[in-house]
Amino acid sequence: MNNSKLSDAELVSLYISGNEGAFSILLKRHKSKVFTTIYLIVKDRDSAHDLLQDTFFKVIRKLKSGEYNNEGKFVQWVCRIARNMAIDSFRKDKRYPHQDIDESPRVNNSMDFSEESIESYKIKADTHALLKQMIQALPETQREVVLMRHFADMSFQEIAEETGVSINTALGRMRYALINLRKLMSNQQVAYDKNFYSKQST
Repeated sequence: MNNSKLSDAELVSLYISGNEGAFSILLKRHKSKVFTTIYLIVKDRDSAHDLLQDTFFKVIRKLKSGEYNNEGKFVQWVCRIARNMAIDSFRKDKRYPHQDIDESPRVNNSMDFSEESIESYKIKADTHALLKQMIQALPETQREVVLMRHFADMSFQEIAEETGVSINTALGRMRYALINLRKLMSNQQVAYDKNFYSKQST
């Protein structure tokens, strides 16, 4: 039988039984989706590739140790592991969001890149770095929904399914998270992009 035509569940069973080639098929089948899941959070291709490798190493360990309950949702399980690892990386990463000044549209489209625009760029970078710290300071359930919504670009339906709560609960967690972030921003007297906080549509 052509193993590439088998379902994820069948391939997982084969791999657990000792068929190493079965996992290679699973990897090829899903690595693009898993990479995208990671990249949407970390926003850095090199980091995403490293985390992709770490994710599948962790998946292998869990499969071999019997920690996977085969319910026909293999890719969702892998993406959950990938997302958690990416979020952990996000929490630990203290760097500013990557953006080269030379890639700025103002540099490419005009000669008007002045000291004022450089200062604006620095303010924006400082604000994003501060926002990142504030997100890390949120309660776990609130931080989780913010990261899933704004960094993994998940819908509230997807967030609800991922976290095992109702959509109303997910929306409520986001609402309280945004209230807390606004308070933190106000206390720091930092201007923030109000469009970021209005992205609550499903």
